Order: sequence, then structure tokens, then C-alpha cells
Amino acid sequence: MTENLEQLKKDLENQVKLAEDRLNQLQYLQADFDNFRKWSEKEKTSIIALANENLIKDLLIILDDFQRALPSLEQEQNREGMEMIRKKLIKILGEYGLSPIVCVGKKFDPYLHEVICKEKCKEETNTILEDFSTGYQLKSKVIRPSKVKIAEQIEENEGENNG
Repeated sequence: MTENLEQLKKDLENQVKLAEDRLNQLQYLQADFDNFRKWSEKEKTSIIALANENLIKDLLIILDDFQRALPSLEQEQNREGMEMIRKKLIKILGEYGLSPIVCVGKKFDPYLHEVICKEKCKEETNTILEDFSTGYQLKSKVIRPSKVKIAEQIEENEGENNG
């Protein structure tokens, strides 16, 4: 009887150990699945963001065309309609996180701006004087840098060393 009881205790211990091993395996599997779910959700979000970015880059070409066309329109009625369409396009793109990079009067930042030319003037060096092409950010990512003209400070004795 005691031998039978000892065997049952051993079997019970083995079964408890087996159950604990299976529980650990199940917990690891559940954690792996949870990590996979989070990764796939992040990947899906990334793919959608990339698709939006490419679409918005293509739409920026149309926005640029509107901005170039508006000054040439002479008839007030056509100009107002084009301006309304441009504003709607800007509003819709803004809802997706697009914002223009405001730069005139600010310091040159190579991450936000692309220098097209420099002009000697009394402004502080690397101050942006003119914005030739508006740059845009999609949320916090620059998708198109601004094309700008920056100041190059005139030195005081620049014309005095001629001879």
C-alpha cells in the first residue's frame, strides 16, 4: 500500500511538473503572439504612412501648380475659384499632418532648407532672405525641403583693400 502511495505521489509530481511546463510554454507562446500582433500593427501603420507620404508628395506638385497659376489669372471669378480649390487642398493635406516649413527671417537649417543662392547684405550670416519653393513636413518628417536664399554678411573692410 505504501509502495502504491509512493508511486501515486511520484506520478502526481510528474503530472504537476508537466502541467507547469505546459503553462510556461503557453505563456511564452501567448507573449510571442502578443509581440507579433504589436509588430504587425506597427508594420501596417508604417506601410499606410509611407503610402500617404507618396500620395502627398504627388499632390504637392498640383499645389505648386496652383500657386504658380494664381498670379497669372486676371479674371476675378476664375481666381476666386482656383483659390478656393487650393485652400481646400491645403486643408485636406493638413488633416493628414502636412504643414509648410516657414523659414523667411529664420536661421538656415540643413535639415529643413536647401540653399539655392547667397546674397551679400547687412543681415546676419545664414539668415534666410527669400523662400523660392515652399518646403513641407509630414508630421515631423521633412518630405520636401524649402529652397531658399540666405544672407552672407558684408565685411566692413571689404572694399578698402584695393590697393
